[in-house]
Amino acid sequence: MKRFWMTLLMAAFMAVLAPVVMAQSKEDDRMVDEVRLKLAGDVAVNGGAIGVDVKSGVVTLTGKVKNDKARAKAERLAKKVKGVKSVDNQLKVDPNAH
Repeated sequence: MKRFWMTLLMAAFMAVLAPVVMAQSKEDDRMVDEVRLKLAGDVAVNGGAIGVDVKSGVVTLTGKVKNDKARAKAERLAKKVKGVKSVDNQLKVDPNAH
């Protein structure tokens, strides 16, 4: 009988949690798209080669940029996207970056 109740409890938990997780995933995907568009559309950042990942509203930027100014601008642009809670800027400065 205990096993039945545990199974029922787990099923109820999953039924409640699944829509929340799916909604967060859709929201994260939307933010990835918006951040990429902002980065790609900025001449100073030239963000086509910048990696963007979002988990629960936290944006992670990876890759290389030409200078510190572009690195800082990429972070500012990402922070402007609706829903972004914070930005983990892992961009490396490389004067030879394209």
